[in-house]
Amino acid sequence: MASPQKILLVCLGNICRSPMAEGLLREKARQRGLPITTDSAGTGGYHVGEAPDPRAQAEMRRHGLDISDLRARRFVRADYERFDLLLAMDGNNLADMLRLAPSGRLAAKAHLMLEWSAVARGRDVPDPWFGGAEGFNEVYRLLEDAVNNLLDELAADR
Repeated sequence: MASPQKILLVCLGNICRSPMAEGLLREKARQRGLPITTDSAGTGGYHVGEAPDPRAQAEMRRHGLDISDLRARRFVRADYERFDLLLAMDGNNLADMLRLAPSGRLAAKAHLMLEWSAVARGRDVPDPWFGGAEGFNEVYRLLEDAVNNLLDELAADR
């Protein structure tokens, strides 16, 4: 894969998993000196304009990361043109994204986030919305693994 410069992280509501993934990716890319632009979106418009879930923010703060500046927005067809790589948190999100793909060439930009996971390759990132703090911790661990592996691959491609 050519090194993407703009990466979009996508979940359902854009207040739990995708902002956590965006926060991790932007900080770890910054630490490595990789020129990556990040954004996140949701396939549903339930929380447009809202900050990340307080539990997601608390989990990220536990790891020294602040995602309070992020605001939920809805995934749109034009995102295929704006981003080099679109990473869905689960298979349902990916299917919803692919329905909006303008072409097969652009659809090829969309993947599951955990395709880059060493511990959960190909699985869905579980939605922690209905659970407690432990679910957000599990999401963080899965995302950190995938983000590190993705950045390793991108750094090697440079």
